[in-house]
Amino acid sequence: MTFVGAHRRRTVAPMLWKLRMWWWGADKAVLAFAAFCLVVVAALGFAATLVFEHRDVQNARLREFHARSLECLAHNVYYEARGESRAGQYAVAEVTMNRKASPRYPKTVCEVVYQKNWDPLRKRHVGAFSWTEFETLDAPAGEAWQRAVKVAEDVYYQRRPSTMPGVLHFHATHIRPDWSKERQRVARIGRHVFYR
Repeated sequence: MTFVGAHRRRTVAPMLWKLRMWWWGADKAVLAFAAFCLVVVAALGFAATLVFEHRDVQNARLREFHARSLECLAHNVYYEARGESRAGQYAVAEVTMNRKASPRYPKTVCEVVYQKNWDPLRKRHVGAFSWTEFETLDAPAGEAWQRAVKVAEDVYYQRRPSTMPGVLHFHATHIRPDWSKERQRVARIGRHVFYR
């Protein structure tokens, strides 16, 4: 045995003895309370981590939902009214949002935009907005798409006062649907007529 090994053994043994004596004479209630407090703090920290992670997941889902809703609204403005004035585009966006708010229509923007109802004359489901019936469409692009997105954001986030309260219907001026006789005409903007 070397001198260092023997010296280390002589200094460790009294330290272990002192530690044992301290443990034997220590107040176990204080130690138990301290251990309990550590466990509680650790559990609270773990629970807080779970809560914040859950909140982050919910916030991410909410952001995704709003982004999807805005995209649906912008598509509706683009395909229904891209050649119209800003007033006409805002009116189309407001009708879409008015439908979302109405108990007679679906509860999300995308469900409103892509809603299909049975038409007994055509003997098939037809889209509430005509463009949703086309199988292929050119992808939205350019200045017209940017303007549609801006209009959708303004109406979705209520950045401007509503000009079409309660208006739920519109059609192009080149057609005269049967339902238009039963509704109150509110305005004609560009190539669309709007009804309550």
